[in-house]
Amino acid sequence: MRRAVLAAASTSALVVLLLTLKPHQPAAPVGAPPPPAGTSPAPTGPASPPGGSRPGTGTYTGDPVSTQYGTVQVAATVKAGKLTAVKVLQVPSGNGRDQQIAAYAVPRLTKEALAGHSAHIDAVSGASYTSQGYIQSLQSALDRAGV
Repeated sequence: MRRAVLAAASTSALVVLLLTLKPHQPAAPVGAPPPPAGTSPAPTGPASPPGGSRPGTGTYTGDPVSTQYGTVQVAATVKAGKLTAVKVLQVPSGNGRDQQIAAYAVPRLTKEALAGHSAHIDAVSGASYTSQGYIQSLQSALDRAGV
């Protein structure tokens, strides 16, 4: 009888614990993609190619991507169809922890994007939402550049 009570109590405690955890993966794909789709029509002229004469050359502003912790937006500089620079316009900064995560993740994301000349990069561990927003905003900027 003791075993049955102990097993029921521990099972109940485990179920309660699992229900209180935040879902990690489903929140990013479900929460992040709709804002870019909703904001795509709004920015009518975010791309600002300085030379403008050759396709794939200039600075292009990516869509602002809403994440669970704030908005992420980047601008990509492209020369001759290759990504040469990424400027971060917005990152989550609502509190000290958000600022700490952004300070850790953004340089790593930028370094990887520049090394690969694309937005096909790995997310930074511990900064999943910021990474997803960064990647989506960068991809939208590269799409505008025609890269």
